[in-house]
Amino acid sequence: MRNQHVLITGGAGFIGSHLADVMIERGFTVTVFDCLLPQVHGEIEKDGEGWPRYLNPKARRIKGDVLDQRAFAAALTGVTHLVHLAASVGVGQSMTNIVDYTRNNTLAAANVLEVLAKGGHGVQRMAVASSMSIYGEGEYLTRGGKPAIAEMRPLERLQRGEWEVQQNGETLTPIATRETKPLQPASIYAVNKRDHEEMFLSVGRAIGIPTVALRLFNAYGPRQALSNPYTGVAAIFASRLLNDRAPLVFEDGMQMRDFVHVRDVAEAFATVMTSQSDVWDAFNVGSGAAVSVNTIAHTLARLLRKNIAPHVLGKYRVGDVRHCYADIGKIAKTFGFRPRRDFDGGMEELVGWVAAQSVPTDGAERSLGELERSKMVV
Repeated sequence: MRNQHVLITGGAGFIGSHLADVMIERGFTVTVFDCLLPQVHGEIEKDGEGWPRYLNPKARRIKGDVLDQRAFAAALTGVTHLVHLAASVGVGQSMTNIVDYTRNNTLAAANVLEVLAKGGHGVQRMAVASSMSIYGEGEYLTRGGKPAIAEMRPLERLQRGEWEVQQNGETLTPIATRETKPLQPASIYAVNKRDHEEMFLSVGRAIGIPTVALRLFNAYGPRQALSNPYTGVAAIFASRLLNDRAPLVFEDGMQMRDFVHVRDVAEAFATVMTSQSDVWDAFNVGSGAAVSVNTIAHTLARLLRKNIAPHVLGKYRVGDVRHCYADIGKIAKTFGFRPRRDFDGGMEELVGWVAAQSVPTDGAERSLGELERSKMVV
C-alpha cells in the first residue's frame, strides 16, 4: 500500500480511532483530523496535548474543525483516501439542539465537499458514516407475510403504552431492514445523516471520486465515551451500572436493535476503502441479528456483576423507532465483507474495557430531565 494516505475526520473518536488502527495495519499512512469535542472526550485519559491516549501513536494528528475550510483543505495534503466520521451524535439531543446539530453535521459535510469540489487535492476514494436512523422504522411484514410500510406510531397510542407498530389494527412483524427500504428519518440527527450520505454520493459522483456511505447500526466496544449521555446505549447502560444505578430503558425495553462491534465497523470502512470497485452507493453495516434493549441491560449487569435490573420507564422518547436491525447481504455481495465478532464475545470485551476505567460521570438523568423539559418524552 505504498503512498496510500487516509485522512479520517473525527479520527480520535470511538469509531475513528479503531479505523486508524486497522488502516495502519493495512499499510496506510493515517492522519486524524479532530476538534476533540469535550462532550465526547471529556473524561477520557489524554496526553499532554489533549489527544486520547488510546489513539495509535503512528497516526498523524491535526486538531481542527471541519467547519473551517482552510484547515480542512490544508489537512488534505498528500491524502489519497478520505473517511468522514466527524459529527454530533445522539437522537434525543438533536431534537433540542437543532441548530448545533445541523451546523456540525449537514453544514460541516457541505464544507468538506465544497473543498473537494474545488479540486487541487489527490483524493481517490471516500466514505462517509451514515446511520440506521435514516430508515425510521425498520422493515415489517403483515400477518399474512406481505411487505408493509410502517408509519410513525401515533402519539395517542404511545401515550397509552401501546408500543408495537400496527397497520389497520394489525400488529406487524419486524424483519431485517434492507437498503431498498424507503427512508423515513424521525429525528434531526437522522435527517442530518440522510443529508450526509446523499450529499457525499451526489458530489462524489459529480467529481468522479468513488464514494460509499455506510449505514451504521448500533456500534459498541472499547473506547466508547462512558460519560457522554448521548452516546450508544451499551456505554450509557455501563456507565449507570458502574455508578450502581439502574439503566434507564424507554418504552418496555422489548424494542429490537442491531449491535455491531466497533472493530467490525472499522473493518467495513477499511474494506470499502481498499476496494478497487468504482461504487457510489449506500450499504448497511450491522451484525444481522436482532437484540432487545432489555437484553443489553441484563447482559451488561451480569458481566459487570451488578445485581441491578433496568428501570423500565414506560415512556416514549421523540425520534425513537420500535424495531430496526440490518440485512447485511448487500455489503457481503458487493465487497465480500461480513462481521466476525459475536454478541457474547463482544460484550465480554466491552465489559473488560469498562471495568478497567475509572467510574464515569453518569449524565443519564440530566439528559432525561432535559428531554422532559423540552417535551421530548411522552
